[in-house]
Amino acid sequence: MQEAIKKSEVLIEALPYIKKFFNKVVVIKFGGSSLHDETSRKMVLQDIVFMRYAGMKPILVHGGGPNINERLKESNIETKFVDGLRVTCEKSMGVVDSVLMEVNKSLVDEINSFGGEAFGLSGKENNMMQAVKKDGPDLGFVGSVEAVDTTILNRLTDTNIVPVICPVGKGKGNELYNINADEAASNIAIALDAEKFVVLTNVSGILKEKDDPESLFHSMTLEAANHLIETGVIEGGMVPKINACLHALRGKVRKSHIVNANLPHALLLEIFTDKGIGTEIVNG
Repeated sequence: MQEAIKKSEVLIEALPYIKKFFNKVVVIKFGGSSLHDETSRKMVLQDIVFMRYAGMKPILVHGGGPNINERLKESNIETKFVDGLRVTCEKSMGVVDSVLMEVNKSLVDEINSFGGEAFGLSGKENNMMQAVKKDGPDLGFVGSVEAVDTTILNRLTDTNIVPVICPVGKGKGNELYNINADEAASNIAIALDAEKFVVLTNVSGILKEKDDPESLFHSMTLEAANHLIETGVIEGGMVPKINACLHALRGKVRKSHIVNANLPHALLLEIFTDKGIGTEIVNG
């Protein structure tokens, strides 16, 4: 009986959030080792199905780094990164595109197996993600998002279908560009006027002390997060993720979140509970 009462209390706690976010767009970026882990992936995708049935409009943007690394190794193509971005020659661009489409199909099939309805897309299709070559050091076919056409995304979400997007853009000459998934997702969130932008990663969120999970910031402002980057508290692979969150906020997305995808049902706990389990960033 006590267990049943606890479950009812959880549902009551979730009710105001279900009402608040009904019919709102939530863009979720999912990649890295958590995407590769079957248990973590299953719980994230189940959460997305729950969100859809609760009346939200989740959109999933995925990476596929470990899968790409493996395929490049099999093809005897060197993997090289500069400032966290994969150097992408014409040959490796073909591998990136192929692998991401495979990952995309797998995610769509899994969501459908959990009772949701998903549709796989690539940013290269229907001019959805228009890209240009990235400024700075020459990274080959690595691009920046220039514009996002939301037509097909709106059609899908309006009919209760979850769009699943791989971050490949197309240039004006029809050349393909490898887009960082964090950047792709934040630009899609801005274009859709999303309520939330969520980055799923393998850390608890933003920590004051690197190895102390108890030092987690549950909530902070855009300005505070930017200061932590400038002072080196946020460093390494977290920098592009936080920058993507800040970019979304500057583009009028209401909230950004950093959440550990390895925690059971992390998305539901972050969105539908009072305290959450990650770090929310707001435009102060």
